[in-house]
Amino acid sequence: MLNNSQETEVYSFKKDSLILRDLLATDRTFLANERTLLAYIRTALSLIVAGSSFIKFTDNLAIEIIGMILIPFGTIIGILGLIKFIKTNKDLKKIKNASNYNID
Repeated sequence: MLNNSQETEVYSFKKDSLILRDLLATDRTFLANERTLLAYIRTALSLIVAGSSFIKFTDNLAIEIIGMILIPFGTIIGILGLIKFIKTNKDLKKIKNASNYNID
């Protein structure tokens, strides 16, 4: 996500230079990250359910094939969303820990 020079630039702030606005922005970003994960999960589940429905409730071969494509596609979307959430959450925790601001 960040290369070494960008990471050094992002995390090279002084703890005293952070003000309440910056800390609250970090909290808003945590919440936005969680909302994004939920959106990925919602999309993944919708694709999996649609694919299962296409397979189960139709006799048309073309629609069944579409259903067989939707199920793995939904699974991949869910896994990618989880990976993105974990990476972003780790980066945000670095910032939060560097600021000694821990209200959980």
